[in-house]
Amino acid sequence: MRKGIFVVQAAPADPSREDEFNDWYSGTHVPELLAVEGFVSARRYRLTGDDGSATHPYLAVYEIEAEDLAAPLRELRRRAAEGGSTPSTALRLDPPPITALYELLD
Repeated sequence: MRKGIFVVQAAPADPSREDEFNDWYSGTHVPELLAVEGFVSARRYRLTGDDGSATHPYLAVYEIEAEDLAAPLRELRRRAAEGGSTPSTALRLDPPPITALYELLD
């Protein structure tokens, strides 16, 4: 079984919607994501010392365990395309979140 992390840098659509963004992200998005086979944990972080100029002040780190590390991401996209996830207008999409998938090295 391979192990890795999927990292996502994101931001609320507007500073006035930060609470709504955090409620959706932690209360809806993370549980839906963790329901996908292969995702085993999630942690969220907020940039400290931000003067308001950061374009992506939030970071989510998801641990993945799967033979094909990209498979859980494909399943997540499939579910989203079929309406199996809950989007939020509180998530800023312009610029879009920054994502990356890393494999654990032994």
